[in-house]
Order: sequence, then structure tokens, then C-alpha cells
Amino acid sequence: MRAAYVCGTFDTKSRELFYLRQCLERLGLRVVTVDLATSGKPSPASVHPREVARHHPQGESAVFSDDRGAATGAMALAFESFIRTRRDLGGIISAGGSGGTSMATQGMRALPIGVPKVMVSTMASGDTRPYVGPSDICMMYSVTDVQGIHRISEAVLGNAANALAGMIAHPPLTGSTSKPALGLTMFGVTTPCVQMLTKRLEDDYDCLVFHATGVGGQSMEKLADSGLLAGVIDVTTTEIADEIGDGVLSAGPTRLDVFARHALPYVGSCGALDMINFGAWDTVPERYRARKLYRHNPTVTLMRTTADECRAVGEFIATKLNAMRGPVRFLIPEGGVSSIDRPGQPFHDPEADRALFTAIEQGFRTSAERKLLRLPLHINDEAFADALAAAWHEVSRPAANIRRA
Repeated sequence: MRAAYVCGTFDTKSRELFYLRQCLERLGLRVVTVDLATSGKPSPASVHPREVARHHPQGESAVFSDDRGAATGAMALAFESFIRTRRDLGGIISAGGSGGTSMATQGMRALPIGVPKVMVSTMASGDTRPYVGPSDICMMYSVTDVQGIHRISEAVLGNAANALAGMIAHPPLTGSTSKPALGLTMFGVTTPCVQMLTKRLEDDYDCLVFHATGVGGQSMEKLADSGLLAGVIDVTTTEIADEIGDGVLSAGPTRLDVFARHALPYVGSCGALDMINFGAWDTVPERYRARKLYRHNPTVTLMRTTADECRAVGEFIATKLNAMRGPVRFLIPEGGVSSIDRPGQPFHDPEADRALFTAIEQGFRTSAERKLLRLPLHINDEAFADALAAAWHEVSRPAANIRRA
């Protein structure tokens, strides 16, 4: 019988966490309580904080220190490792302030997509990206502080417990399609390419399109890490330009690393690598005001990547492609990488594009399973969508043969 895990700092939030346990047990669920406290006080939970702390790479001594901030970060890392080992976990719930939320959600993010996750937090009515990231965590605002059981906390915590119980007891119907799932990345300036590509593949694949806004790329890679994708056609790698150029839509320095951990078929391209993203016009940093800027809409300002930035992006991509374990095809559209990179458009810059393409080509290590293709096409040309589809069919056949065997 799978259990509902109630996790948190039992030295300061025991009443609230035990109230969650009580609600869940009334609904017939088996409950495991896990203490994430770093104070060293006696614990009333099923799993003692020292047991969690032993999962830290440096052992429990790395968790318990006089520095509260360091201890909280270390416990979060230990909890992430601990939660991966639990084979009876049916869902997870926590309640807390900023420290408790950061620890609990780090463990939640380690769990696969689809595992029920509920976080009742004082931090839920604000920027939740640091806590949710690319995961499917349900965050519920606590309204009052998570301190005591009263008419408001009873209602909020009770609803949260009922929500988790419902998700555990009534998992969503899956298998409505037997088609394998395929991840694709898109931006407004590469939409024609991805739409044409999807039409070519949707009869055979469940096409999942991700908006390449930083968390979009992270979400796609989270699904790949969870074993929920058959492969990826990464048309729009623009998040890497934001990582290199200090834009606001970076997916972080680990973009593409998932394909070094899992031997998934990968087809990629240079979509929207001509741009770095900022918010509204007046949010562009002063040091970039003299650069080539373009108002994409009232809330998004684009900055053209320079030849030097493109060279760095190309080196980043080549290094990541070389580390991939599965079959790889990377297609370079020599005619332009976005709808505003065509001749006559504001970001047309052949020199910068050439620096990008050359850096990728020079750094890329070719083999029988890893090929680089330069095509005299624009990324939004129909023929380029055809080439991407052909490349996908080429890399996906070995994986299909392995599954049949």
C-alpha cells in the first residue's frame, strides 16, 4: 500500500504537520512522517532527521551545524537523495515558511512528473519558480503563517490533505494514446517550423511542445529524466543564448545534460540563437542600451547576439552534443535561425550566424551515430521541417529496434 508522506520541520511545525497526518489517516491512507529539522531536538516523526541527513553525500555531519542557512541547504540536498530511495511513496505533502518550503520542494522536484506533490506555504502568493521549477508541485497559499491550528489553518491544511488524498486514491487515467511522446521546443520566431514539423509527426507521435522560456526547456528535460519521452527534437535552443548573454530566459548551465545521462534520440537546431531576452524596454540593463534591440511586444525586448556571443553559444552546444549518449543529429539552417533573422529583417547578421555555425562545426565530434548537417535553408522553410522530420526518423529507428528486441 503506497503511503502519503508528510514532510517538514517537526521542531517548529509539528502541530500543523500532525494535523495533515490526522486528516490523511481519517481518509484511510497510510502516512509516513519525515522530519527535516536541523535543530538537533528530539523528533516525534516516523523518520528521524538524522536518518534523512545520512543521505547527504558527506554524511549527517554536513547537515547539523551552527549556520542555519548552510544547515537548511544541506538538509535539502540530503532530503532530495532520501526521497529518491522511497519505494512506497504514493504522494507527498508539506507545510512551512521559506526555509521549510525550500527543503521540502527540493525533494519534491526530484520525484517524477505525475507523483502527487502538495506544498502549503507562506511563499505561495509570489514568485514560486524557485520552488516549483519544472515540476508539477501544487503550491497552496497558507493565508496565515504556518503557526497553530485555528479556523483558517484547519480549512487550508484540510483542503490540502484532501487534495493529496484525492490524487493518491484517484490517479488520472493514462494510456489514452499509445503513441510515444516526443518533446519539441518552440519560440514565437520558430513557430512555423515547429507547426509544420508537428503536422508531419503527429500521426505517429504524441507531440509535446515546450515554450523555450527557461522553465520550458527545464520542463522538457524533466520529462526526459522521468522516462516519459521517447526523444526530443530541440528546434529552439535559444535558452542557451540567454545563459551565455545574461538574459532572463535561461534554462541554466545544465541545459542538455539530461541527454548525457539517458541515451535518448536527439535532434537539435539553432532556433532563436540570434537573440537574448529581457523584459519591457526599460528593464534592459544600461550596459546593453547601445546594442541592437528589438521590441518583440510591450513586455519582451530582444537583443541581437554578437559574433563573440554566438561563438560562445556554439562552443557550449558542441560540448553538450559531444557528451550525449544516444544517437544525435544537429541541423544548421544557414539561411537564418528565426523569423527576424532573414535578409531585410532587424536581426539579419550573417557574420554573427557564421560565428555560431563555425563554432558548432569545429567543436562537434562526428561518428556513425552523431552527425552534423549544414543546410542552405532558413529555419522556417518547409524544406527544413522536412529535414528535421527525416533526421528524427533516422535516429529513432535504432531505439525502436531495441524496444522490439
